[in-house]
Parts: sequence; C-alpha cells; structure tokens
Amino acid sequence: VLGNPPYVRYDDLPDGLFTAYRHLYPTMSGRCDIYVGFIEAGLRQLSDGGTLAFICADRWMRSAYGAQLRRLVAEHYSVEVVVEMHDASAFEREVSAYPAVIVLRKAPQKSVIVASAGTGTGSSPRTRSLADSLVNLADTGVEDLPGFKATRVDGWFEGMSPWPAVEPDRLELLQRLESEFRPLEDERTGTRIGIGVATGNDKVFVTTDATVVEDDRFLPLAMSADTRTGHMKWSGHFLINPWLENGELVDLESYPRLRQYFEDHGSQLKARNIARRRTNDWYRTIDRVKYDLTKRNKLYFPDMKMMSNPTLDRGLTYPHHNLYYLVSDSWDLEVLGGLLLSRIAQLFIEAYCVKMRGGTLRFQAQYLRRIRVPEPTSVSEALAERLRTAFRNRDAEAATKAAIEAYGISEFAELLGC
Repeated sequence: VLGNPPYVRYDDLPDGLFTAYRHLYPTMSGRCDIYVGFIEAGLRQLSDGGTLAFICADRWMRSAYGAQLRRLVAEHYSVEVVVEMHDASAFEREVSAYPAVIVLRKAPQKSVIVASAGTGTGSSPRTRSLADSLVNLADTGVEDLPGFKATRVDGWFEGMSPWPAVEPDRLELLQRLESEFRPLEDERTGTRIGIGVATGNDKVFVTTDATVVEDDRFLPLAMSADTRTGHMKWSGHFLINPWLENGELVDLESYPRLRQYFEDHGSQLKARNIARRRTNDWYRTIDRVKYDLTKRNKLYFPDMKMMSNPTLDRGLTYPHHNLYYLVSDSWDLEVLGGLLLSRIAQLFIEAYCVKMRGGTLRFQAQYLRRIRVPEPTSVSEALAERLRTAFRNRDAEAATKAAIEAYGISEFAELLGC
C-alpha cells in the first residue's frame, strides 16, 4: 500500500462524517486528522509480510490523538523506516505539513532505519536509489546523501507511548537513557509534576491590586514572565483565592468585600462552564488551591520556551496555569535544576514534544515526565556542587558537562556539544 493520504482536520469534516469514519476506523480518536483513518485502512489491507509506505504528516506519532494508532502498530505490525522531512522540500510546492515517510510491515518487529532530511538535501548517487542510499548511510555511516542523516536501531517503541522526533545520531543516546534510568516523576523519590491553577476567568481572579478584597484572600501568584531570566522575580500578581485550607470554599457571608467583588463580576463568573455545572459554587476557580504547595520549594517550567529554563521558587508563590511545577522529597532542587538545565533534559523535550512554529518547545507535564534522571544518592557531593553552581549561574554548558558525568555517558559528550 503506497500513498500520500489527504490531510483534513476533524473540525473541517461535514456533520456526521467523522462519526462514520470513526465507526470504520476506531484509531481515529480525539480531534484527529483523517489521515489517521487512512493509515489504519491501509494497514488492514496487508497480508502477512505486506508493506505500507506513506508520506504523511507525522503529528500522530507524538500527539494524544495518535495513541490508538500507535498501539495498533505496536501490537500487530512492525516499523521498518521513519524519515523525518520537516526541513526538506518534500513536495513540489511548499506546504506546512510536517511530513515524514513511514514504512510499516505486517511482520514481527526487527531493526528500524531512522533518518532525517534537512534543508540541504540533494539527489542520491545515480548508481543506486534513494532507498538504497539511506540503507547504506544507516548501516555504514558513509555520507553520500547531501542533507540526510540516518541510523539503524534495534527494536521500536511499544504501546501507546509517543514516538520521539530526534536526530538519528541522538536516538541511540535517548534509548540508552530510557533503558538505564528512571523517570523524573517517581513515587520512590517523592518527585511529582503538576500544573498551576486554572481559574476559568483570569481577568477576575488575577490582580495586582492588593486592596480589592480582604487581606487573607490574596495568594501570591507566579506568572510565566516571572521566570524569564531563570531567577524568580515576582511581578506582584495575586490570585483572589476563594478556597480554605481544608479544601472547602469560603463562606461569602464571612467576607463582605470578597462577596461584593465576586457579585460585581457575577455575570462573568456564572457564564463559565464550571459554574453552570456547579451552580452553588459559582465563584470557585476551576482548580482547588493546594495550600501546602505555596510553602514548598519547587521548580517552575514555563509552558513555551526555546530552551529548558527551570526556575526555583523558595516557597513564596503559587503557580499560574501557564507554569508547570516540580516538587521532590529527595532531591536538592538546585542539583536537580542543574540536570534539567542541561542539554540532556533538553534532548527529551525536543524528542517528544509537539514543536510550535519557529522551534518553540512545550514544557508540559506529559513531556517533562519523559525525562530520565539518575538516582539522587548516586550523585557525589562534588558533582552535586557543580550542578548546583551551574543552575545558580544559568550555565547550560557547565550543567551539561556535569550531567554527562552524572549519567555516565562520556562517549556522547561530543554529540551533546561538550
């Protein structure tokens, strides 16, 4: 089965058509594109040993809506080739499609050729086809294909987990780290990752005016811009907090200024979905406030950033919903911050997040959880001090050099730019 399936978003399909597609092709979950259904349809045509080769947008390899298709491939098919072509001229006219060539087979999983085509891609030698040249490049490292990189890896990723988008020469490092180290979020170390408070209406709940309600209803709120330099600099924003420490909403009768403030904005608050579903709690934020979180030391991660930028809050603020946070019972957060400032942590984010235009990365919880780290107890005090110092100085180069030692991957130093 060969093809270039159509790209049509769920939102652009006529009424009822998506339901029909979904009935025929169950991997079409969430707000997917119909190319997911075309890939499933093609796979279901294959007899034993049969092959599907598509040039297609690669978003399904990492997005939530591609999870069921990834599971179908893992359970019943094998991945033979993945060629990422984001920066290459894959089509006769320029399109914004994030294309990739995939070759899937109805057969047990074996090794996989992973390749990328950059802006300087050229033709293959006349003595052999592009496919043969890619195989030769992956197996021998002989670079006779301008603009291409390729490698061959043993096995592929299982289940519904996202497939990484990473330069072929970095995939070996990624697979080694994933096989030898535990995830960043880990019950054993008491390390967990979360997101800041969602209000449903920031114009009402977020303010810099510390006079509009009673003093104990203000909660210092960390905004994404407060972390810009890597050193926490609170901008004076507050959450107008309707929650008590026991997790219950305040009684507005006990807070006349708060009651008046919320009633003045009642039409806006009651129009929110959460208020329509819980009419008696119309003045709540979407998320409850976790009082103990404010007092804890934590690392903040702004959602959208070009580079990893963990920022330490020393128990002074509560995170806004554009910030992800990390707390830990075992780690010195400056030492962990050094690891997360390094290019090794960056490697995981680049591999798994869905990049935005211009190369902006998404430092969301689902991607942060993909990062692997050594055991806290395995980091010597001398090495911990180097990581701590690099974190305080925002020195990603020094952090990377120390992290390479912490992971024991000195043979990959050059690959990581050290």
